[in-house]
Amino acid sequence: MTELHLWLRHEPRTTERRTPVVPADARRLVDSGVTLTVEESPQRIFPVEEYEAAGCRRAPAGSWVTAPPAAVVLGLKELPDEPTALTHRHIFFGHAYKRQPGAVELLRRFAAGGGALLDLEYLVDDEGRRLAAFGFWAGYLGAALAALRHRGRLTAPLTPTTKDELDAVLRPRAGEEAFTALVVGALGRSGRGAWTAFRTAGVEATPWDQAETRELDRPALLRHDVLVNAVLATSLVPPFLREEDLDSPVRRLRTLCDVTCDVGSPFNVLPVYDRTTDWVEPVRRLRDEPPLDLIAIDNLPSLLPRESSTDFSAALLPQLLAFTGSRAWARCLDRFHQACRELGVRQGESRHD
Repeated sequence: MTELHLWLRHEPRTTERRTPVVPADARRLVDSGVTLTVEESPQRIFPVEEYEAAGCRRAPAGSWVTAPPAAVVLGLKELPDEPTALTHRHIFFGHAYKRQPGAVELLRRFAAGGGALLDLEYLVDDEGRRLAAFGFWAGYLGAALAALRHRGRLTAPLTPTTKDELDAVLRPRAGEEAFTALVVGALGRSGRGAWTAFRTAGVEATPWDQAETRELDRPALLRHDVLVNAVLATSLVPPFLREEDLDSPVRRLRTLCDVTCDVGSPFNVLPVYDRTTDWVEPVRRLRDEPPLDLIAIDNLPSLLPRESSTDFSAALLPQLLAFTGSRAWARCLDRFHQACRELGVRQGESRHD
């Protein structure tokens, strides 16, 4: 059996503090016979020295481009624009299978180099359930930011923190008015995280899931003060909010947080905005009168980098330990090839099939 070589890359996005593998789990990988190279990264929540102490090799940031051909490059968010031809197998969230902006270009880079994308969003078990996800923390942060914004206490730019510190700010203060909140997708990971954060904020959120969205009551949705969307659609469904809803006379809604940030996808259930927000400007005003504010940050869990990374790494570890011969990773590869066919990306010979 070929020894697995994982290459943990530096994240080029300056606000990405998370890691898919924490040092404690890196030691377990090394002890099991996996070679793990870890790139230096100034913003990663865990310093590279902790990985070295766990038995990992150290490499400069961005050196994955010259990694051995059999190495599997591990990350979380988008790759840099270069090189244009990707020769390795890459594990990360590619956001490229639902015709998102840049999807075809990314898949063409893999086709050009004979590499492959093993998209973490499609790492699922035999029943189609996600095996590793940041969903709970995305929902928790989304609801927390929405509650703070609605109460006039959200400050920018956003900075990473800990859950204890966040909760101390999130708890209601004496004299603050109560507000109503709705979590759509309440039974999923993100929805549970959002509902939990609202509880910390002293708010009993209304939970909606498939039963409530199958025949959507938009007036009821609009009568809530705060909405957190935690639904990531995989097929065409009627949108939860439309442009005309924002000008409805029954709209009480003042703060909207889209945890899924599926902007640009034809499956987007909130097609009322065309670009995400970020840590520097976390809020965008969609309507002035009555006001409606949008929060749509696509790396929310990075605001709690230690907690979210530790949870994610614990879920990903058994999948990495079983990498060779794993049906779950084989499904990821099949889904990559399927996406290339669906988007018209012609593939040449791949060294990774």
